[in-house]
Amino acid sequence: MKLLTVILIILAWPASLGAADWPQWGHDNSRNMVGNEKNLPDSFDPGKAKDGGDEIDLTTTKNVKWVAKLGSQTYGNPTVGGGRVFVGTNNDSPRNKARTGDFGVLMCFDEATGKFLWQLLVPKLAAGKNSDWEFVGLCCSPTIHGDRVYIVTNRCEVLCLTTKGTAAGDADVIWRYDMRDELGVFPHNMTSSSVLVVGDRLYVTTSNGVDWTNKHIPNPTAPALICLDKKTGQLIGQERSGICSRMFKSNWSSPTYGKVGGREMVIFGGGDGFCYGFAPVPVDGGLQELWRCDCNPADRRWLNGKPIKYGSEKGPCEIIATPVLKDGRVYVTIGQDPESGEGSGALVCIDPSQSGDITKTGTCWTYPAINRSISTVSVENGLVFVADFSGIIHCIDAADGKPLWTQDTEAKVWGSTLVSDGKVFLGNESGVFTIMAADRVKKVLGSVSFDGPVYSSAVTANGVLYVTTDKYLYALRKQ
Repeated sequence: MKLLTVILIILAWPASLGAADWPQWGHDNSRNMVGNEKNLPDSFDPGKAKDGGDEIDLTTTKNVKWVAKLGSQTYGNPTVGGGRVFVGTNNDSPRNKARTGDFGVLMCFDEATGKFLWQLLVPKLAAGKNSDWEFVGLCCSPTIHGDRVYIVTNRCEVLCLTTKGTAAGDADVIWRYDMRDELGVFPHNMTSSSVLVVGDRLYVTTSNGVDWTNKHIPNPTAPALICLDKKTGQLIGQERSGICSRMFKSNWSSPTYGKVGGREMVIFGGGDGFCYGFAPVPVDGGLQELWRCDCNPADRRWLNGKPIKYGSEKGPCEIIATPVLKDGRVYVTIGQDPESGEGSGALVCIDPSQSGDITKTGTCWTYPAINRSISTVSVENGLVFVADFSGIIHCIDAADGKPLWTQDTEAKVWGSTLVSDGKVFLGNESGVFTIMAADRVKKVLGSVSFDGPVYSSAVTANGVLYVTTDKYLYALRKQ
């Protein structure tokens, strides 16, 4: 019996080593796109659909555990926790035949089998593409915390749901906070924020932006970042730094949390191109600003003493990517929304231990040889991996910002790099999924073509790699 017990422990050990859930955007509150999983596949075949339908025939696949059908457009990144997988999509493949039409949709699947469990259907706003772009669906990455899941809907609402849903296959809503009604915010094109949980507090980006003119700000006094009570959804704090009065187009970056030198901070990438640090505990309803850093190089702001117009190829940008906190440093890119196309960008490394405007004193280094980016970085083993919107993967030395190598994926990139198992994973708009060695020396490990674009970021949990195309969620595992 003792020998049998030892054998069972040995057999179970490799499978569980390093395995963990991926419960939120960026894995944890540091938002670093790095996983702990091992033995992930560097080759697979996504297979083909069965004749006369849209279900993938698993007999035509390789290294695929299961495939789940989504809508027709999927931008939200999946999250995994408590035996469930959550992902945002649209309603072009309705699970409830009685509820057809355009909705933002949150789908919940069983982690082990991919079985559909329940969904949340969110009606679209009447403003159309100005605030809630048609057929885009639900863009936010859900945050799983215990038996609750927090999302920000396409209607600019923060929702708290149970992870179990209802027996009828619908979402079980605990509370709702409507940022349009309560704060007067005007989301531009689409609401996008991943909820940050710190203790009993939630931090949410409002997505307040400009109107259809792309110039006029309906509510410049609205906050870009708010703090809610986790249990009730009550507003308990908001930033008062005037970010929305200076923003270029909107606020889409998700907040980050961590400690630097014993000082707690919530880190936020503003729609004005500045990265901010706020004290996490609200005082008299306000979030105290600790520091700010302009992530636009000076030559992107000014030319011959005159401000460069926003929208110019080498002009200023906002922050859409999520700041990453790693080893006491903040890493973040600047960019513009995909509609604005390509242009000059920058990756900035910040020392957040200082106070006030730290643009000159707190900028550790700037890497300007990158185009506009909406991608969050992955920092591992002294290396920074990041993609720009043009489709180029950059590997940079985290210590000094020196370039090490680049790889052109040859199509635009909306998602972010994932690093796990010594590999870098990234999909692009053409459906090409590139796998590189997470090393100082450039090495392509593999490339797989999906039958559809990959707009979101890959994640990994409990030994499985998850990749979403526009229409499918793939759970990939070595067989």
